[in-house]
Amino acid sequence: MSITPPVGSPISVASVPNLRDAGGYSAAGGSVVRRGILYRSTDLGAVTDDDAAVLEGLGIATVFDLRTVAEREVRPDRIPAGAKEVPLDVLADRDPSAAPAMMLKLLEDPVLAEQALGGSEASGHLLSSYREFVSMPSAVTAYRALYTDLARGFDAPVLIHCTTGKDRTGWAVAALLLLLGVEEDVVFTEYLLTNEQLLPALQPVFDRFRDAGGNPDILLPLLGVRREYLEAALTEMQASFGGVENYFTRGLGLGVGDVDALRERLLSRD
Repeated sequence: MSITPPVGSPISVASVPNLRDAGGYSAAGGSVVRRGILYRSTDLGAVTDDDAAVLEGLGIATVFDLRTVAEREVRPDRIPAGAKEVPLDVLADRDPSAAPAMMLKLLEDPVLAEQALGGSEASGHLLSSYREFVSMPSAVTAYRALYTDLARGFDAPVLIHCTTGKDRTGWAVAALLLLLGVEEDVVFTEYLLTNEQLLPALQPVFDRFRDAGGNPDILLPLLGVRREYLEAALTEMQASFGGVENYFTRGLGLGVGDVDALRERLLSRD
């Protein structure tokens, strides 16, 4: 007899950390977010043969890649056999010098990292990024396409990812769960699971940084997630649109029919 794992449990795929099902959460009106439909993770650039079989076992039919063009070129996905890939560059309008590629330079250079991250700059950078997820034109375009595809007959199950699966992906999943009627505190709990499921896999990064003479603690704001990051996006959403429903309709331009379809497809009332 199969046992359903607890909601939010990590799926053990060593080359794809931070992989989990975003379903199983209680939502409005006694409904539940369907399991086995919506997954989230890091990129698929290092998938091994054994792990590829595990991913294929999930039945993933569509992979939404929220990374920049440069990120995809450096580390192209190995998508599950038979799946289609949909690239959606959330940060296309971002200054390239502030793009995720800059993060890689910081991880390799403790002196540069100390200059950039030694104070509150890392947190400030992430707070700004999360506000941009709500309002930056390329983010609006990317998230509109994502949710529209999910509403209009997408091939499921789907996997949403960026590079570390924590920020661009974190907002994508958090906003959707809120729209589906999941309580905000529960959405924060799901979001913060990344600290448990991603950071241990990044221990070699912290170790290399320490070995190069750096203080690994300064990387935590950059490589982990914090409640205030998601709060920044929610505050921006509230100030600009007055709530999650208006964010989807006025901010992203989804029709009422698409919003209804998202709820119909992703919620179970059994």
